[in-house]
Amino acid sequence: MNTKQTTAGTLKQGTSVVFDGIACTVKKVDKSKTGKHGSAKCRIEAIGMINGEKIIKVMPASNNVDVPIIEKKTAQVLSINGNTANVMDTETYETFDIEIPDELTGQVIDGCQVLYWIILDKKIVKQVK
Repeated sequence: MNTKQTTAGTLKQGTSVVFDGIACTVKKVDKSKTGKHGSAKCRIEAIGMINGEKIIKVMPASNNVDVPIIEKKTAQVLSINGNTANVMDTETYETFDIEIPDELTGQVIDGCQVLYWIILDKKIVKQVK
């Protein structure tokens, strides 16, 4: 798994984080001040990048969290079968099947180029070039 570690207190809106094995985008971070006997707490709201699931976590600001390393690559569409496209990476010439998201259905056509991300060993199409 391609991740690095950071502390929960350093997360900001828009950054990526891994919760329960799901890569998420942070939507909101609320930090409490340190108390008389304890550390500051963070309440982190995040949305799953792949499934859109909302996750809320409360943890000490000093806790370590995993941050996914996202690879952004380009591929050419070779063929389309239903909601799955067979694509070829433009750098490595590797061919593989990738699911077409609902919002890009109709835009992804044979011969076009797409931008895809590799997040936690999952490949997802992000946009048509």
